[in-house]
Amino acid sequence: MNDIAAPRPIDRVLALPGLDTLARLALASPFLISGLVKLTDFGGATAEVTGLGLQPAGLIAAAVILTQLGGSALFLTRRYCWLGAGILAGFTALATLLAHPFWMFEGPDRGRQTATFFEHVAIVGGLTLSALFVNRQSIRS
Repeated sequence: MNDIAAPRPIDRVLALPGLDTLARLALASPFLISGLVKLTDFGGATAEVTGLGLQPAGLIAAAVILTQLGGSALFLTRRYCWLGAGILAGFTALATLLAHPFWMFEGPDRGRQTATFFEHVAIVGGLTLSALFVNRQSIRS
């Protein structure tokens, strides 16, 4: 199978130093922001967990914060990007199933929940691609 090279200007942009880190930071930003907001408003975090019917809410909220912040920190490294991506992807898949069960909604709410569900599926795909990209770069180095 022949590889088709990107046009030279695109190839130059993709080769910019730090672009991979910037892209991973953009992908990790929802987790970083959510984790920081939950950390600074732990009462709100426990209320969110309680609203999903999960108990013990405090313990689960603490685990969510640790998962979001710790997974993001690992994802932003080259060495443990694969682990951070796995942690964040697993968390996202589970949280999406719990918080956005579109099949249980009707009318416009179903459409909104479906869109949100598949946006989260796309995030899981992006995390996976990032880990693959970083892993392949590490192998070449």
